[in-house]
Amino acid sequence: MALSRYSGMENNMPQSFSSMLDRFFNESVNTRGLSGFTPHVDACETQNGYEIEVALPGIKKEDISIDFQEGRLTISGERRFEKQEGDGRRYQMLETQYGSFTRSFYLPDNVNPDKINAKLDNGILKVTVPKDEQKTRKRQINISSEEGQNDTKSIKSKKEKTSENGRAVEA
Repeated sequence: MALSRYSGMENNMPQSFSSMLDRFFNESVNTRGLSGFTPHVDACETQNGYEIEVALPGIKKEDISIDFQEGRLTISGERRFEKQEGDGRRYQMLETQYGSFTRSFYLPDNVNPDKINAKLDNGILKVTVPKDEQKTRKRQINISSEEGQNDTKSIKSKKEKTSENGRAVEA
């Protein structure tokens, strides 16, 4: 007897419709199962930078590549199918996705690419992208004029001409 997935809907659905759905989903998942997959990602912004967590269970750090170029962070790698049938084992169900993957993220200009850090722990790849302190610090910019001191004097003379009970006064 072969193993089959229990979805809890077998008793409520007609057998032909259930078979149709199972075939549709199994074929669409299994046809892409060994060619590639898209790992799940959680990304957030913190006060000091950005954090990207990628779910990569069963993947070794040697099989992962992280690149940063022209503002784009790319995480790629491969999960290899290494299970072997034998000793009376035949797979009845294979839901784990295998193959190569690529995820890319465009980051703002205020990041410091030289301090990007990555750590793989319990199947979660955590990439930390710090913000560049020089680019995020608030600065006050002084405005200078082309004429220099002359602008200040002309502003004062205008005030003298337009003050006295709101009427124009000739100097």
